[in-house]
Amino acid sequence: MNKNKLSIILVMLCITLFTYNYTFSQVVNDNNDQPLTVVEVMPQFPGGNDSLSSFLSNNLKYPILAREDGTQGTVYVTFVVTKNGNVSSIKILRGIGSGCDEEVIRVLKLMPKWKPGKQNGDNVNVQFNLPIKFTLPEDNIDMKAKKK
Repeated sequence: MNKNKLSIILVMLCITLFTYNYTFSQVVNDNNDQPLTVVEVMPQFPGGNDSLSSFLSNNLKYPILAREDGTQGTVYVTFVVTKNGNVSSIKILRGIGSGCDEEVIRVLKLMPKWKPGKQNGDNVNVQFNLPIKFTLPEDNIDMKAKKK
């Protein structure tokens, strides 16, 4: 009976090790340029998050249609920071319309090179998600309500 228990434990250990190795090889992915989502060092905008916020606020223009319609909300975008630091493969995950989605894509295409993400000391492609919020000033919202 002890022999059976030992055999079961060894089989479970082998399955666990196989699963761990398979999962780890999917994350590291050394021989492939597929973007990773979690890496040891995530990509960073030059100057950090404060500089990223400044860049977005200085370059985003509230679309006229969105302003007229009173469109507000958050555009969720995903993109890849390549191993060279370039921004590529920009896609809207969830948009709000009225020209805001297109504006986000336009501004992301203007971004300077990022500091690339790293895995095992090597630069790697990393998928990055970013929420970008569009908010109208209160007086603009009040003017829209008066027009109705």
